[in-house]
Amino acid sequence: MIVFEFDFSDFIAAAALLLSAYATWTTSRFNGRQKSLIDSQENLNKLLLEKETSESQSAKKADLGATFIKLGNSKYRLKIWNKGKAHARNVTLEFPEGNEILIQSDIDQKFPLETLEPHQSVELLAAPHMGSKSKHVIKLLWEDDFGVSNEKTTYPTL
Repeated sequence: MIVFEFDFSDFIAAAALLLSAYATWTTSRFNGRQKSLIDSQENLNKLLLEKETSESQSAKKADLGATFIKLGNSKYRLKIWNKGKAHARNVTLEFPEGNEILIQSDIDQKFPLETLEPHQSVELLAAPHMGSKSKHVIKLLWEDDFGVSNEKTTYPTL
């Protein structure tokens, strides 16, 4: 039969072994949490980079729109505006379904528009009649710092 004798140094060695195992386990848990934190930080950095890229691109974009506005009882205007953050250059209009409501001489005087600044607008005279349709198709074309051939089709209604 084998008899083991334990003295004080054996107890200290056993305690050191247990303490070392606990420290290893704690360090492993800490490293797992730190890896999770680093992954979260990387994801956050990617999102911030995407946001900054998006904001810098939107600062280069003009965003044009058009709507009819009514002035008084029977006076109408087509208002074309830029709600983007950049200047729109060489703004032109096209009418895919024809132009039966806007006064052509007014269009010829104002377009092509050299520059339409942010939050600026231009108005065109409109002359609706009893047979005019209520919805019109207008294609806006322009250049800005983001691109040379931007276009947007709008459907303003009377």
